Amino acid sequence: MSFTDPVSITISGTPISLPRTSVGDERSEYRSGDGLNQLVASHDYGKRTRRMIRFDTSKMTTDPFRPSENVKVSMSNYIVFDLPVAGYTAAEALAVWVGLNAFLTASSNAVVSKALGGES
Repeated sequence: MSFTDPVSITISGTPISLPRTSVGDERSEYRSGDGLNQLVASHDYGKRTRRMIRFDTSKMTTDPFRPSENVKVSMSNYIVFDLPVAGYTAAEALAVWVGLNAFLTASSNAVVSKALGGES
């Protein structure tokens, strides 16, 4: 089952619409019209179950070595749930995520801000 189409992600107050561009048995992709943003949801099954939601974003910026030229730069952000085949229900895995998410986002995302600044 796929997410609602289109997916919308808001970055710095600007919503980005990501219509579904590909659907497979265990993977769906959503891409912005300008091609600079992509969301992928995928599931891998084996000895463990791996569920991933990944957001890739790109932008054009000035090349620091050639200031008269622009270059495309990109970054990714993703979450992976690596689960045993049996032993955790979806509700239990969600509870773990809720706890981690609360830790990461407490005090205006303080932990994430520190990690992005190189703290550990």
